[in-house]
Amino acid sequence: MQQYYPVPGKHRRVGMSGYCLAGALLSALLTSVPASALPVNIRGTIILPPPCTINNNQTIRVDFGDEVMTIRIDGVNYKQTIVYSLDCDIQKSNDLKMSIQGGTAGFGTGLLSTNKSDLGIALYYGTQQLNINTWFNYSYPNKPVLYAVPVKRSGATLTGGEFTASATLLIDYQ
Repeated sequence: MQQYYPVPGKHRRVGMSGYCLAGALLSALLTSVPASALPVNIRGTIILPPPCTINNNQTIRVDFGDEVMTIRIDGVNYKQTIVYSLDCDIQKSNDLKMSIQGGTAGFGTGLLSTNKSDLGIALYYGTQQLNINTWFNYSYPNKPVLYAVPVKRSGATLTGGEFTASATLLIDYQ
């Protein structure tokens, strides 16, 4: 190992040439020794998404009507069943999962947003409130009974007029 001693105005350098040469030689010896060869077999089964048709590929519409009074929106009144059809051709498993994906309201828990900032839509699977953008499990052919109900922000005064909300219903294997 060589060492250079400091000279005024110069930096101290420590040479490692002996170690570098030995390391390079060891590295060359290791890479020149052939490794044992062992074949790797990889196997799997690719499955397609469940072959389901939701609502005959037509938009699902929930109409709360023209007589929704702003002072009566409380998360209970105006509850509507989400009417849709579901037809699945399932061969392997009837265990499916469903999600309703969409924008979340800026208040409450798991509410679907609407075009009115103080109004959201609560979604239910039976009596259980769903959180938007989360999955829940079910078994086909039992179609989940879904509901939608308008909810207003606590303390808010809603303005009159039409409101809209959009979401996407997804189905997948569990």
